[in-house]
Amino acid sequence: MVEARITVNGKETPISPASPHTTALDFLRERGLTGTKEGCAEGECGACSVLVARPGVNRPTDWVAVNACLVPAAALDGQEIVTSEGLATDGGPGKPPTLHPVQEEMAVRGGSQCGYCTPGFVCSMAAEYYRPDRCAHAESDSASGSDSASGSADSTDSEHGPNGFDLHALSGNLCRCTGYRPIRDAAFAVGAPTAEDPLAQRREQSPPAPVATEYTRDGSVFLRKSTLAETLQVLRERPDAVVVAGSTDWGVEVNIRSRRADCVVAVDRLSELRELCVESDSVEIGAALTLTEIERRLDGDVPLLAELFPQFASRLIRNSATLGGNLGTGSPIGDSPPALLALEASVVLADADGEREVPLAEYFTGYRQSVRRPGELIRAVRIPLPLSPTVAFHKIAKRRFDDISSVAVAFALDIEDGTVRRARIGLGGVAATPVRALATEAALEGEPWVTETVAAAAAVLRAEGTPMNDHRASADYRSAMLGQSLLKLYAQTTEAVSS
Repeated sequence: MVEARITVNGKETPISPASPHTTALDFLRERGLTGTKEGCAEGECGACSVLVARPGVNRPTDWVAVNACLVPAAALDGQEIVTSEGLATDGGPGKPPTLHPVQEEMAVRGGSQCGYCTPGFVCSMAAEYYRPDRCAHAESDSASGSDSASGSADSTDSEHGPNGFDLHALSGNLCRCTGYRPIRDAAFAVGAPTAEDPLAQRREQSPPAPVATEYTRDGSVFLRKSTLAETLQVLRERPDAVVVAGSTDWGVEVNIRSRRADCVVAVDRLSELRELCVESDSVEIGAALTLTEIERRLDGDVPLLAELFPQFASRLIRNSATLGGNLGTGSPIGDSPPALLALEASVVLADADGEREVPLAEYFTGYRQSVRRPGELIRAVRIPLPLSPTVAFHKIAKRRFDDISSVAVAFALDIEDGTVRRARIGLGGVAATPVRALATEAALEGEPWVTETVAAAAAVLRAEGTPMNDHRASADYRSAMLGQSLLKLYAQTTEAVSS
C-alpha cells in the first residue's frame, strides 16, 4: 500500500505519524500552518476553513471550502488542499508574498480586527471567488448613486453582490469582533480571477483521482476501498465499522465526545455512490454526493429540495454533508427527511448480497434506528416522478440560517381546479423519528383548497406526532408551529394566485 499523503499548498506531505482520528485541522497546525484555527470543533464557526480540489460541476475541478476540524486527515489521502497560507503568491527574491485578491480586499476594507477568524473567511471567500458560474450583474440603478466599486450591493440585493458574489458562501463563518459589514464589502468588491491565476488555471485540470487507503496506527484503521463491492465486503467482515462520507456528524462525535472507532470506512469517493440520474419516472441521487453538488446539478429541477438546501446548515457543511449521511444517522431533527418524506422518496440499501429498495416512510423504526441491517449502507435516494407542483419547506429555528430545527415541515400538494387531489406532508422534530402527517393528508385530500378546509386541517396537523419539551422549544410551541405552517402555505399559495 502506498504511503498516505496529502498535497498541501502544492507540496506532498505524508499523513504519518497522525492517528486515523486526527483531524485535518490538527494535521495542518502540527505542520506549522497555523492560519487554520479551531473555534468550535463542530463545524459552526468556519475558522478552520480550507480549500479542497473536488470534481467540478461546470469545470473539471472546483475549489470547495470545507471544515478542516471535522474531516479526518486520512480522508484527504491523495487529495489536494490549499490553506490560507497557500493563497498568496511568491513575490520574488527578497520581496514579501503578493496577497491574493480576497486577502487584499479584506485588508484594505478593514475586514479583520483580532484576525482569528480571518483565514477561514478568506478561504470560504476564495471558494466563491473561484466559483465558475459567478459573474458580475449589469448595473441597474446608476441613477440612485450606488457605487459598485465600493462593494455596495444596492444594484442587486443584500445577499448577492454586483460581482455575483453569493454572501451565503460565508454563512458558515463567524466573526466575533470585526462586524460583518466590512467583510461583506470585501466580498462584494473582489473581481474575477485573471488568466494567470494559478488556482484559476488549476480548475481546468482534473482533480486528484480517488485512491485506495488503508491507514493503520495505534490500533485503529481508516479504510477507503476502490469499489462499492470491496467496501460492502469490508462491512460484512467488520459490521462494527463506522461508515463516513463528509464526516460532518462523526467529526463532532470525535471532537466533542472523544469517540473513537477501531475501523472507519470512507465511502465519499465511491463512484457508485456519486451518480445523479434523471429518468422518466424517477430521480436517483447517489448517497455520497454532497448537498452542494446535488443542489448545483439539479439546478432547481426538484423545487422542494431547492427550498431545503439554503436552510440546511451552512455552505461549508453542505460542501461535505450527504443525503446518505443525513439519513444514516437517523436523527429526528435532520433537515432532509421531512422533504424526502413529502416527495415519497425511497432509499436503496446495498450489502454484499445485493440491493433492496425501502420507502423512506418505512425506513425509520425508532430514535436513531432504522431497518438498515449490519453490513448495509445507503447507496442512493430515489424520488418518483412526476413531482407535485405545490411545495414548501418550512424550518422553524432560533436562527434563520445555520441552526438546528425545532420543527421542520415539508409539503407536496397536487391542487387541481381548486381541490386538493393529493397531499404529502413530512415532519421533523415532533416525534422520535421523522414522520408523515397521515391524518392531515387525509383531511386535505378531496377537499377544496379554501380557508375552512385549511383551518380544519391545521387543527389536525397540530395534533400530529408526539412533540416534547427541550431547550429548543416546548411541546406546545412545536404543535402550534405545525398548524401555523399549513396556514402559512395557504397564505403563500393564495397570494401567488392573486398576484
